[in-house]
Amino acid sequence: MSLAMQWIVLWGVVAITASIAAGFLAGIKNRDTSYWIAWSFLVPPFVLWLLLLPRNKGPRPRRPTLDEIDRRENGPL
Repeated sequence: MSLAMQWIVLWGVVAITASIAAGFLAGIKNRDTSYWIAWSFLVPPFVLWLLLLPRNKGPRPRRPTLDEIDRRENGPL
């Protein structure tokens, strides 16, 4: 296997591991899990940033569904 291929495989393993860790940390810290999983997959050092953030108080942030966004923007049918 070439050196370039080894770096690609290494980055893939690190990115997947970082996104899994971010999912667990975001759940523990009461943050939006999908947001942190996606960003940690693209930029694995974001897991360290998440680790340094304090825990959110109150309910976990929730993104509205597409139906809720449509109702809010277009009104009921």
